[in-house]
This record gives sequence, C-alpha cells and structure tokens, in this order.
Amino acid sequence: MEIERLSKTAPFEAITVQASRPSLHRFDLLQIPWLRRILVSRWPLLIARTLTLAGFVFTILAGIFGSVVGSHNFAIIFVWIAWWTALKLVFIPAGGRSWCSICPIPMPGEWLQQGGVLGRTSERRGLRRTWPKRLRGYWLQGGAFLAIGLFSAVTLTDPRVTAWVLLGLILLAVVLSLVFERRAFCSYVCPIGGFTGLYAQAAPLELRVKDNTICKTHAEKTCYQECPWGVYPVALRDNAACGLCMECVRVCPHDNLAVNLRPFGEDLFTPRSSNRRLDEAFLALVMLGSALAFSSVFTGPWGWLKNAAFAIGSPAWLGYSLGFLTLTLGLVPGLYALFIWIGMVSSQPDRRAAPGSLRRALAQNSLPLLPLGLFAWIAFTVSFAFPKISYVVSVISDPLGWGWNLFGTAGTTWNPDISTFSPTLQAGLLLLGLFFAGKVAAGQAYRHAVASQDSSVWLRILPVMTFSTVFSIGMLWLLVG
Repeated sequence: MEIERLSKTAPFEAITVQASRPSLHRFDLLQIPWLRRILVSRWPLLIARTLTLAGFVFTILAGIFGSVVGSHNFAIIFVWIAWWTALKLVFIPAGGRSWCSICPIPMPGEWLQQGGVLGRTSERRGLRRTWPKRLRGYWLQGGAFLAIGLFSAVTLTDPRVTAWVLLGLILLAVVLSLVFERRAFCSYVCPIGGFTGLYAQAAPLELRVKDNTICKTHAEKTCYQECPWGVYPVALRDNAACGLCMECVRVCPHDNLAVNLRPFGEDLFTPRSSNRRLDEAFLALVMLGSALAFSSVFTGPWGWLKNAAFAIGSPAWLGYSLGFLTLTLGLVPGLYALFIWIGMVSSQPDRRAAPGSLRRALAQNSLPLLPLGLFAWIAFTVSFAFPKISYVVSVISDPLGWGWNLFGTAGTTWNPDISTFSPTLQAGLLLLGLFFAGKVAAGQAYRHAVASQDSSVWLRILPVMTFSTVFSIGMLWLLVG
C-alpha cells in the first residue's frame, strides 16, 4: 500500500519532517489507565486472537461436517449473518480496521514467520521477499472481492463452500507469509482487508504519532521494525494501512504514540500532500457496484436473477456473471468517469486536457465515494441480515444442525418484524451517505479553490454529487422500492 511504499523506499527523515497532526478534537484513549494496560499488554490481544482462531477452525469443521442447510449451520449463520453484520455495523464504523487486529486468517502464517506466538526469533523465517511493486495497492483485493461476488449466492448459503473458502484463505495466507515479508496477504490480497481498509478512513478511531520530531531523532525505528504490516507510524496520513495491532505502542521507548478518538470521517476531510491513487478509486467503485449487485440478488424481487446466481456453471449463471462484471467494471465506473469528464470539460472549456488528466481526476475525486459506499453497505445489511438474526439464537444451541439443544434455544421461532421501520432506516442511511459524500466533495472543492484561486473548481462538486445521487436513488429503489 502507499503507506508501506513510503515507509520502505523514502528516507525516514523525509517523512518525519512533516508537521505533527493537530490534537484538536481528539482524545487519546491511552490516557485512560485501565484501557492503556489492556492495549499495551500482549495477553488480551492473544486471548482474543486465540478465541477467533478457535471459532474459525470450528466454523470450517461445522461447514464440512454439519448440516447442508445453511440456516441450520454455524458456518453460514455466524460468518455471513453475525460476523458480516458486526463488521459493517460495528467494527468498521466504530473501530476502522480493529477487526484486523484479531482476524484469525493471518495468525498461523505470522506465527511461523516470526518463530513464535508471543516472542519471536532474532530473524524472521521464510524467504522474506518484497512484494512486487506492480501488484501493490488495492488491485488484487478488488479482484478477489469480485470473485466472491460471482459465487456469492452459493458461498453465502452452502456451508461446505464457505468452509473451503475459509480454509483456502488461511492456507494462502500461510504460503504468502513464508514467501513474502510482513503481512503481504492482509495488505495486498485479502478482500476483507481491502474492504475494511477502504472504509476505515471514515472511522472515529486512529493510531498516530504524537510528536514527529521525537521519531526523527530516534535512530532505531523500533515501531517500524516490529510492525507486522511494515508501516512506519509517522507516514500514516489515514487509517487504510494500520491494522491496529498496537505493536508500535508496546515497543516505542518514548511513549510517542496515541490511540485517538476523533470526529467521524476525519481522514476524508484532511488535506493530503500527495495525490489520491487510482487503485483506491477502482476499489471504491467495485464496492459500489457490488452493493448494487448484492441488493439486486438478495433483496430484489427478481427470482430468476437469484436462481441464475445459484446455478453455477449453467448458461444462466454465465449470463449473471457477465451482467455482474459489466455492472461493477463497466457501468458504474463508466458512469463515474463520464460525470468526471463532463465536470473537467465544464470547468476548463478553453484548456486542452493534459495527458493523464482524466486519470488523475478519477483518483482525486474518489474520496466522496467512501462514505457513500459505507452507508450503502450498512443499508443493505439492514434488509439482508436483520430478518435472519433469529437464526443466530437458534444455531448457538445446534451449531451443526444435528438436532442438539445445548442452551435451550434451538427451537426459537422469534422473528423480528422490521418492515415497519426498515424502509425509513435504509432511506435515512442512504441520505446520510449522500450527505457525507457532499460534505467531502465540498471540502475538496474549497481546498482546490483556495490553492488555485479559481472559483470554477466548484464545478467539481456537481459531477461527483450527480453520480452519488444517481447511485443513491438506485440503491433506494432496490432496497425500498
């Protein structure tokens, strides 16, 4: 990722001379003594990671040996209803990449790589190769998310498919840990890592350096040396690359790191010293297109579309796949590019576009897509997961669908009726996403206007907001009707 690239290729001094981030409207959670003890100690994190790893292993076993009926199997209910809902409604909006700190997928590979669970060998194991520059960024993660989307109907309903997908991810993470340095799988391959990293920029939680000058004079750079992600904290300008493992907090000899509470979406409103990246715009558009596709398949009124998504390998599924890829890689990005191009032409009618100017404009105008996508996914979750919450209570007592009743809840028939408030809630969420998208776009336009002293750059708001409005209307029609 860009943060990692800066950490490894740019001189540390060149990074640390930048001014420290202002502490206005921020509160360092490490100032709370009991919370500091929890975050600094490795034991709470180890316990949490061990529990999630045990749950991960049990999920795989339940998927392979349990009932083939998805609503009666722990693998489906706890992965795609409980966890997927918690990720979008709690972990990302409140904690950014906090899930990555306890995610079980990279654990076995990381433990092999470092030669231990808590401690580590003096030299990391494996080939320790550098990840290829051409494969850096969100490109592979966007492709992996698209692959999941193509097979989503089966993955989200067939316990065995879910189990083999999870097992494949953990084996891939182990292999990459033994070939490449650090968490290459998490940074460049994992589709969930891309999803959380993209939207973590809106979260009200951040890890940042307190005083850059202290880091500049600290020659050992222990924070960077011990970071599993290969991130130099001074280089952090947003939440996208930080997995919140707190390792830098534990090893910093100067207590120069803060875990701040801050206003929602702060990264999106902060001026950047560098241009945005096209791969981030690509992933943001993939997420928007996928939200439309998932809403069409899982909550839309078209039974034939859902049947086509289930019939993997059939002509109907090939048609569905073509439509899914056309939507996510063609229609949504194409519509976005069209509006951005119209905005460029309108704001600069007498200027000849420089080579690559559209490419830069697509990347630089992508920030408003992040809150738009985050709230769209939350709105989709309300309609997809909330009606199935009762399955969670039932499957706790009978996780394998074998007729058990461990806690007396297997026969639970509670089915919450959300039809009375769901449309209003979803409409409100989509409007909130559109509001934040407009706020981010306005902030960008204002900074451009001040920098260039050209009031015409306010026309930049219109293309992005037109696209965002069209997308929001489409989501509202699919979810509410």
